[in-house]
Amino acid sequence: MSVDQLLNLPGLALALGGCAHRFDADLLSECDSTNAVLLARAEAGAPSGAVVIAGTQTAGRGRRGRTWISAPGDSLTFSLLWRFAAGTAPAGLSLAVGVALAEALEKVGAGGTAIQLKWPNDLLLGGRKLGGILVELLPGAPHAAVIGIGLNLHLPDALPDDLQTQSAALNHSGDPNELLARILIELLSVLERFAASGFADLRNAWMARHAFADVPIRLLSDFAPQRIGMCRGVDVDGALLLEEAGQVKRVLSGEVSLRGVP
Repeated sequence: MSVDQLLNLPGLALALGGCAHRFDADLLSECDSTNAVLLARAEAGAPSGAVVIAGTQTAGRGRRGRTWISAPGDSLTFSLLWRFAAGTAPAGLSLAVGVALAEALEKVGAGGTAIQLKWPNDLLLGGRKLGGILVELLPGAPHAAVIGIGLNLHLPDALPDDLQTQSAALNHSGDPNELLARILIELLSVLERFAASGFADLRNAWMARHAFADVPIRLLSDFAPQRIGMCRGVDVDGALLLEEAGQVKRVLSGEVSLRGVP
């Protein structure tokens, strides 16, 4: 049975309880990309708290143009529109979202305490990728963000072998309405904190789950040579702190990948 058959809007509203009025959810059996759908709706005036959930994405997107593979019942894929006050700086938003996801999964007992965060937008379980975050700002309105989230509930049989070894899944057998509701409730809390204080208020929570704390890392970029150094976490704006030759430098680019060094 596919996740879109199990998920239903009345069940989601019931699970959201008193927070249900903060969200305007739409459940699609299939779409190209929940981010693309919600970006178009945002430009047409969709309210803050609009959510688009998909059973299947035919053109799901990750960072750097990567494809997010999702199959019915195997993934929880959705996007959330959040409109901050004009002038709100989005620096560190994807990291803040990572904190919300980790806290939500911990509260429902999914993944135990093994959920870790990888800069700038990945969730890891047992060192393997469990989920990803793609934040896209509304053109002309950088204080409005569409937050795309993909979580592996189960690993698809069609997943290529190389991705099987790099990927993890929750193997979640509970009610997906309750899982999604818990995630949305944590997102609500974290996004309100972010609106009030930026990422600085969430930095310690992110650092507590940092997968590469104080270990050698290699940074890869499409447009610059690789860099190797010690990972010293992130600063209050969400920039990666890389120690090279005794000097700690901030890494801001969203086009950087991070890999552990053996």
